[in-house]
Amino acid sequence: MIATLPLVSDLAPLVCGLLLGLTGAAKLLGRRTAQLAAGTVLVRVLGDGRRATLALRTVGGSELVLAAALLTVPATTAPGPAPALPGLATAALGLGFTAYLTYARATAPESSCGCSARAEGPIGVRSFTRAGLVVVGGLAAAGADTTWWSTLTGRPAASAVLLLAAAALLLSVSSDVDHLWLVPLRRAGLRLFGNPLPAAAGERVPVDATVQLLERSLAWETTRPAVRSALLDHWDDDGWRVLRYSGTYPDARGSRPVSVLFALDITADIVTAPNPAVRVCLVDEETEEILPPEALAPLPHRTPLPLAD
Repeated sequence: MIATLPLVSDLAPLVCGLLLGLTGAAKLLGRRTAQLAAGTVLVRVLGDGRRATLALRTVGGSELVLAAALLTVPATTAPGPAPALPGLATAALGLGFTAYLTYARATAPESSCGCSARAEGPIGVRSFTRAGLVVVGGLAAAGADTTWWSTLTGRPAASAVLLLAAAALLLSVSSDVDHLWLVPLRRAGLRLFGNPLPAAAGERVPVDATVQLLERSLAWETTRPAVRSALLDHWDDDGWRVLRYSGTYPDARGSRPVSVLFALDITADIVTAPNPAVRVCLVDEETEEILPPEALAPLPHRTPLPLAD
């Protein structure tokens, strides 16, 4: 274990550089940065969606600068603090992320993290874990004894194993890529082992079963870009189970906060209704106006949402 620590430090600049490069590019250059900034606590702090967007893009630019430094500044055994600066700056950035998450969690727990400029739910353990990994990775990078490219060529097998482990760890704490691996894994488990929440015909299913059914529907896939939270509320009404999420959608004024409501059959689950009818409704949180389905049409890379699928 002790012998592995120098390898971790030497490869930490590569791992941190790639991570910050991806998240920084998404913030600075992403098409949906303005839309996603509206779901963060930055709007409350800065008092304006444009300022929140500018702040998010500025952080993204800073991440790209750090990524470039981590990937290009060579480590050296010569005296002097210069080679350690990118790593120390990365650790400081991670501490800043942690402070931001703590404030957001305390003042606006329903807000989005915005850490990777992709759709995310409320701030949770995974967000704090990701920020903590940035701190640890930065400190490890500051202690590197040689360049990451020298380590790759000198110890290729051990480096490959460590990089695969680091990638798996980062994927496990990044909710914005769950659809690439976690959701398919859960679906495969359901096909192999069946629904863990079965219900007799005509009986109400647990809420978790309704959420599970929703998240594999066409309506959810189409509406997901507008959703900015995990499940906030639910109720049963006249044979339907209504699930409420917070969200935003773009209009002429910018990003508009809405409640996203889904209604599904109260007795349906993934076994009894694998292709459920889903009713979708957007309610403006400021005016309580019910918006037409066409309100989702401006979302990027999406077609207008049908009332049911």
